[in-house]
Amino acid sequence: MIESGKAYPSYVDALTEVLAHELSRPDEELSRNSPARRGGLAMWQMRIVTQHIEEHIGEQISLGTLAKLARLSQAHFCRAFKQSCGVPPHEYHVQRRIEKAKALLAERNASVTDVGFALGYAHTSSFSDAFRKITGRSPREFRRDFC
Repeated sequence: MIESGKAYPSYVDALTEVLAHELSRPDEELSRNSPARRGGLAMWQMRIVTQHIEEHIGEQISLGTLAKLARLSQAHFCRAFKQSCGVPPHEYHVQRRIEKAKALLAERNASVTDVGFALGYAHTSSFSDAFRKITGRSPREFRRDFC
């Protein structure tokens, strides 16, 4: 309310609180409310591609297969995927493998070698190298520190 050109103190306080709240919101909350970006994958494309990656997490997945699922050329798919996810498709696949590996290592039911084989790594060393690159520690260190 405004009375003879002056705002009531409670009105100004309320506006100040709203402004402070809006400025302190996390970035992901702001991006959720902002208009959609142009140039990335459509929601249906992201859903079908990420679902395929999850279902074939322990296998080699060709770029051609993912591009075909999204109904795009390989070059266009790579650009759109990176714009949508922030990383290229292969790196996304590796990151998802390592997330799955973390869950399997935490369960302690399988050896580090078995986890690597289950996720499509032909050698324990290649699994350990990929794991270390993403997490900064070896699978054994992760398992030891987890428990």
